[in-house]
Amino acid sequence: MLTHALLVDDSRSVLDLLKRLVEADGSVQATTFRDPLEALAAARTTSFDIVLVDYEMPGMDGISLIREIRSLPKFADIPIAMITSIEADAVRLRALEAGATDFLPKRPQAIEFGVRLRNLIKLGSAVRKLNNQAAELASQVEAATQKLQEREEEIILRLALAVEYRDNDTGDHTLRVARYSRIIAEQLGLSERLCRDIYLASPLHDVGKVAIPDNILLKPGRLDAEEMATIRTHAAIGGHILADSHCELIQLAAIIAEAHHERWDGSGYPNGLKGNDIPIAARIVMVADVFDALTTKRPYKDPMPIEQARQYLQNQKEKEFDPACVDAFLVRWDDVVKVCTSHATTLVPAQEPVAEQTSAARGAVTLTA
Repeated sequence: MLTHALLVDDSRSVLDLLKRLVEADGSVQATTFRDPLEALAAARTTSFDIVLVDYEMPGMDGISLIREIRSLPKFADIPIAMITSIEADAVRLRALEAGATDFLPKRPQAIEFGVRLRNLIKLGSAVRKLNNQAAELASQVEAATQKLQEREEEIILRLALAVEYRDNDTGDHTLRVARYSRIIAEQLGLSERLCRDIYLASPLHDVGKVAIPDNILLKPGRLDAEEMATIRTHAAIGGHILADSHCELIQLAAIIAEAHHERWDGSGYPNGLKGNDIPIAARIVMVADVFDALTTKRPYKDPMPIEQARQYLQNQKEKEFDPACVDAFLVRWDDVVKVCTSHATTLVPAQEPVAEQTSAARGAVTLTA
């Protein structure tokens, strides 16, 4: 594989001689420039394995050119030599500070020139091989990380669907809640990574329902006070099930599972958290969860018209819900309607941007507990 060299000298004769010397053994292909500004422009668009720069040139001296080239990310490690007959320590120190690797005497016939040139060519070739290996390794790590993320996502989704199938024969609730949650997170301006993580973790919000007896969870009618107390335990149970994981997504899912029934005014459960003490991910999922609960049919109730559900969210701002989360949800109303009227059966890829009626809806006049 050829080593690519960038040669810069304002003297045509010196440049031609340098080119012949550099390409002598056939392992190097040289690109030459007499104008340092043109050389810099080429460096911005082309990769080179070694750079030889004259010191005294019109328009830009060698030290300035070295500094500019070295600042380009792809030239961070490659050898750059300055060609000069000046022996002054101050000049050489400035060149080193600018990023020069070595100096070549402006006497190409000198033995020292040939030895140093060969060493620089070998160094340039070695650096390129190391960079190629590093890039290949990084690519392999990225691919492996992507596979792990995909498996992580699939495990979370399948676990969420398994829970959801206990009281919903399609599992669509978890998928819609994920989409609604991402809409809110995006509109709030949360980081891309956090939006993704909320999207993927939110389907586990009701994982604690695995511990709720079927005669309560599937009861078609009104729950009594004791049954209501039992079903409310699912939030704390969900947090306990997912607690102490080394997986960041599961850690976030644990927070959501435990806190998605906390209310903005402090009247929620299991810990009576209030306002901003409730984790933002849980505040987001609560809005998504309740809205989906209101607008979908369940054994114990018919779906609420979507506009009526919208008004319910408005009315419960600063009571049940974080007002910022409700506002974010309503700003993206067209997207909300698309999700509400869709029948998706799987999560869309996590890289792409996009609430069961709560227990108390069955046991009290209020729609949340």
